[in-house]
Amino acid sequence: MLDFLGNLKRTHYCGELRAKDEGRDAVVMGWVARRRDLGNLLFLDVRDRTGIVQVVFNKETQPAAHAKAEQARGEFVVAVEGKVLKRQKANPELASGEVELVASKLHILNNAKTPPFPIEDEINAAEETRLRFRYLDLRRSKPHRNLALRHKIILEIRTVMDEMGFLEVETPMLTRSTPEGARDFLVPSRVHHGQFYALPQSPQIFKQILMIAGMDKYFQIVKCFRDEDLRADRQLEFTQLDLEMSFPRQEDIFHVIEQVMVRACAVAGIKAEAPFPHMLYKDAIRKYGSDKPDLRFGMELHEVTHCFPAEAKEKLQIEGNVFAFAAPGAAGYSRKQLDELTEKAKALKARGAYFVKVAAEGLTSTVEKLIGAENVKKLAEACGAKPGDLVVAVSAKEQIKGTEAAALIAGQLRLHLGEALGVIDKSQWKFLWLTGFPLFEWSETDKTWVSAQHPFTGIVDEDLEKLESAPWEVRSKGYDLVLNGNELGSGSIRIHRQDIQERLFKALGLSEEQLRRRFGFFLDALTYGTPPHGGIALGIDRVVMLLAGEKSIREVIAFAKTTAAQDLMAESPSAVPEDQLWELRIALIPPAFQTACVCGGDWSVWAENAGYGEVLKLICPNTNQDVYTPPLWGKFRAEHRNARTGYAVEFAEGQRR
Repeated sequence: MLDFLGNLKRTHYCGELRAKDEGRDAVVMGWVARRRDLGNLLFLDVRDRTGIVQVVFNKETQPAAHAKAEQARGEFVVAVEGKVLKRQKANPELASGEVELVASKLHILNNAKTPPFPIEDEINAAEETRLRFRYLDLRRSKPHRNLALRHKIILEIRTVMDEMGFLEVETPMLTRSTPEGARDFLVPSRVHHGQFYALPQSPQIFKQILMIAGMDKYFQIVKCFRDEDLRADRQLEFTQLDLEMSFPRQEDIFHVIEQVMVRACAVAGIKAEAPFPHMLYKDAIRKYGSDKPDLRFGMELHEVTHCFPAEAKEKLQIEGNVFAFAAPGAAGYSRKQLDELTEKAKALKARGAYFVKVAAEGLTSTVEKLIGAENVKKLAEACGAKPGDLVVAVSAKEQIKGTEAAALIAGQLRLHLGEALGVIDKSQWKFLWLTGFPLFEWSETDKTWVSAQHPFTGIVDEDLEKLESAPWEVRSKGYDLVLNGNELGSGSIRIHRQDIQERLFKALGLSEEQLRRRFGFFLDALTYGTPPHGGIALGIDRVVMLLAGEKSIREVIAFAKTTAAQDLMAESPSAVPEDQLWELRIALIPPAFQTACVCGGDWSVWAENAGYGEVLKLICPNTNQDVYTPPLWGKFRAEHRNARTGYAVEFAEGQRR
């Protein structure tokens, strides 16, 4: 028989009882975390958000409470009345371990089924199981700590922004679709048939309009949405600190964010010192092979193309530059380990990997016969290699316009070996401002130069004259904040002049009709006296993840999606009733072709016209075996659904004529 709570009032939280509370009457409420029956004495560990307290039921002194406690099982919801007494032997593993609650009365408020996994910090349950039963997973103390830290960090951010004179202004969730680098989530309008809202990928245009409106300093803790493939540090919906300032210098924005991060780190017990160092993008690529360099360890890259004579380059099929670094203490790597490194390099699209082992007695190299002993020596010296080091050099199979392809590959190998060799100092917190980004990047798909950031990013004044003639040389006024090899946020000084904004749009190949359709209201706003302005957006989820010491942002989000873009607990996404689709005048397009795949999954193909045209060859991403569709013509889209995860991956999309 379950009890009612009635007017019973909690007096203490379980994890907050201390020795100073000895002798006091207390009422605690929570879940039964553990039950131990020793006959005359029965112990219940009762857990709430703050922790656990041990409750003692004595059969001799309180027989009714003891009898009731015999009915209690794990995760039952209980309220306990009793007196706080000092324990004979303290439990140092509990915050309340100096005391226990001697029960006089037990109220069983609800029972519970046996959970699918223990409610403990260290569990072996699969992440899918934890997310499916998220309400149970969140009872564990570790998620409690992470969410409490998230709350305190966001609260501190709001405090800092308020102290610096920023106003928090909410921007619309239902807005219009604008190109920002990812697919939009579209929301059909019932009132305006055939038209759609878009959930914001960011409040970019609205925060710039707030500067035009004279708000001067804006910020917002805002939810954003991007329909893109997930990974450990990415979700379909994410939270960011968004801010914008009028009349700023770049260093003004840096100062604001440095104050925010120093205070946020302090909340997590981490000391960060401002100002943060700066580095140019081109230097980061050449020295670390990354646009988000991890500065907690050395192993800097060096261009060593001069160590490879023309004849050796021809035999090794080297095009472009060669980059190398010295891996400390790795000279003892076996042939098998070097082969594994070579395979990893080739998976990163390296033409080849070349090694030099540095020992006290001399140098040995896999390419000595091709480049000669003198060049092997130069290669080791160029990397500052010492006895015991392994020099790793790579060239790229394909060159990338506007950057150093070999450096990017070497940068990935640097991170891999840094982790494998244990040379990364995990106790350090290395912030870095990255500046001097190129305004354009080469699109291999479109065979043209496209905007590297969003199309409102400012242009370095002296590079304006190159906008049409040499776009690959134009630098942006963009900047990134990096922490320990993770990009925390990105921002820029914006374009505030309509003439420059129109020149950039034309350089991107956008027609007047496209401009009016996508940005018409914003272009109009620019004509009414737009002040110079700039801002930045920081990923709150990623910041909290790093400060909490987690490896996935799912650990710091209350209700996260899986990598298959599903909320397993809420069973979302889901089908909707036909009448809802009818109200919106939406008809679902069935696939023209469906078939089982050899891997156990299945294929679905949508086509503008099916039954004639050309067959489409599909290759299973798991087994590499072929599947052929019936003939199709016009636009098509093919998806492969994984049998285990149920996640559908876009395999191909295009047009057959």
